[in-house]
Amino acid sequence: MAGPAVIETALYPWQQTTWDSLIAGTDRLPHALLLTGEAGIGKRRFAERLAAWLLCETPGRAHAPCGRCEGCRWFAAGNHPDFRVLAPGDEEQGEEAEDKTRRRSPMIGVHEVRELADFVNLTTHRGGAKVVLVYPAESLNPAAANAFLKTLEEPPAGAHFILVAHHWRRLLPTIRSRCRIYPHPLPEHAAAADWLAAQQVVDPALHLAHAGGAPLAALEDAGAAWLDTRRALLDHLANPGAMDVLAVAAELEKSRLDAALVIAWLQKWVYDLIGMGLAGVVRYYPDCKDELARLSVRAPQLVPYADRLLQAQRLAHHPLNLRLVFETLLNDYVAAFRKR
Repeated sequence: MAGPAVIETALYPWQQTTWDSLIAGTDRLPHALLLTGEAGIGKRRFAERLAAWLLCETPGRAHAPCGRCEGCRWFAAGNHPDFRVLAPGDEEQGEEAEDKTRRRSPMIGVHEVRELADFVNLTTHRGGAKVVLVYPAESLNPAAANAFLKTLEEPPAGAHFILVAHHWRRLLPTIRSRCRIYPHPLPEHAAAADWLAAQQVVDPALHLAHAGGAPLAALEDAGAAWLDTRRALLDHLANPGAMDVLAVAAELEKSRLDAALVIAWLQKWVYDLIGMGLAGVVRYYPDCKDELARLSVRAPQLVPYADRLLQAQRLAHHPLNLRLVFETLLNDYVAAFRKR
């Protein structure tokens, strides 16, 4: 059985300014902090560094965890007794741009939150703070969210909660109101591209476009096992009149990809189609610009379909018949081009 994962707390290059801004106000740091922003920009790394800083045992620690004290060593080894991660399924051990091809338990349940309440109410092992990281916070199911709210309303002394959310508006308003919201912007394109180039990524600009500007997601995009599957789907989307919907849906189901990932590909394609038709702008798939331009005359007909995809994405983590989901969405796409 594998031991605890080593936790990396070094900031990504584009996070230093955000970190300095937060640390400058630590004398007023609330017991609950909500980090928001796009997936794939390093919010979890940032949250883990903050947790390490709170648990650092060096007196008068300055702007970073010291990395040498007992608290820092316990934390880096992934087994600090006063730190807990609340996450769905095996995502607790994942990186922010995790491999989305694996199926996971998509939600945090009430049982995990009740166990967390026992943890925060016990005396600390190291005599300092207790820190809880919730990632991603919007994955709390309704019962878990209400149970977690009770803990936020009456936090024990010395307890700190760091919530990380890609879609923070999905959180209960009562949870949001008890946190200080700390937004994380997308990094500057040049900084993200330079970092990707240092990771040996070929054509960083293209992969950043595919990932909407998020560098960790772009790094995953550059080496993902599903690149051929996405390429095949985009080729089919570029020729709606010739698409064999049943066959394409069957291939997508066979790939065993999460519905949320496939729906996100569809959303980006339709976003670019509408953007090309209305403003001549392509954001996500510049490598498909010619195909998008050819189809963009029908862009206004895709606006209702974009809303349909948004609804489908909200349900993507519920138990679903994947083939039926893919067949329905692809049929709706083809039908949009038949309208006059």
